[in-house]
Amino acid sequence: MTFLYIVIALVLIFDFINGFHDSANSIATVVSTKVLSPLTAVTMAAFFNFIAFIIFPLKVATTMGKGVINPDVINLTVIASALIAAIIWNLMTWRLGLPSSSSHTLVGGLVGAAVASSGWGSVVMGGVIKIVAFIVIAPLLGVIMSFIISAIVINIARNHSPSGVDKHFRRLQLLSAAAFSLGHGGNDAQKSMGIIWVALIVTGLTTQNDKIALWIVLSCQAAIALGTLLGGWRIVKTMGQKITKLKPFEGFCAETAGALTLFGATHFGIPVSTTHVITGAIIGAGARKGASAVKWGVTTKIFWAWILTIPISALVGSSMYFFFNWILA
Repeated sequence: MTFLYIVIALVLIFDFINGFHDSANSIATVVSTKVLSPLTAVTMAAFFNFIAFIIFPLKVATTMGKGVINPDVINLTVIASALIAAIIWNLMTWRLGLPSSSSHTLVGGLVGAAVASSGWGSVVMGGVIKIVAFIVIAPLLGVIMSFIISAIVINIARNHSPSGVDKHFRRLQLLSAAAFSLGHGGNDAQKSMGIIWVALIVTGLTTQNDKIALWIVLSCQAAIALGTLLGGWRIVKTMGQKITKLKPFEGFCAETAGALTLFGATHFGIPVSTTHVITGAIIGAGARKGASAVKWGVTTKIFWAWILTIPISALVGSSMYFFFNWILA
């Protein structure tokens, strides 16, 4: 039972770091366009992160609990190994200021630890392939939707003065930032809920047919909200300034596109990376002005972080599993 408490603590630490690491996703555009101060922005984002469970059903949590690793062969050592791998990768990329995916590092850690424990048969390949596919699909959707929304907005506002457009979209960006924060809390916090749920399943304290307990929901939403409140400012700078320069209407378009993508993914129970989604949306908003408006050197580094996240996390997860087995032997 003590090990279970340690695992739950690790989940909440990961969830907190997820919020800390991914706060940039929710607030970078609204801060970089100077619509909100950093403190006001993270406070708003944390609030909408927390209340997301009221809006979204727990389909993503179910996917994480049953759709990545077979619950029948998983154990607490596997879960702990995956969580430590995910925490290490998140802290490394935060230190480097790279907006990597907390979701995919957790998936990679789970796969690596499970394979080390029980072989490839323990991996739900269909679920993993779907998650991996969305490394490409999610940002691409963000790019396309943001580009289209930007084009529509430009067409509607073409007869208005730049100052008038700026004034209106500074207000509208409050709504789009809130919507994106809601989508962030809805998709990302559920991943941690799914891990605690499967930990309870493997210890016999619940079954796959039971609903996820309210204390799990509230603790995970609170952890990610608290992490968001404290914020990861290194990544805010990368997201808000280094990819492309944003005006308020472009920030609105990027956030709206990102929110719509997250709402759809969460509705269908697909764990996607909020980092990938908003990065794609920011690129889409910038690309409307031409390819030269996007700083592709910075973007290429971000893409490499995305590609390496799952395999490196899998290696660390498997290494941690062997380490735990050696310690506990």
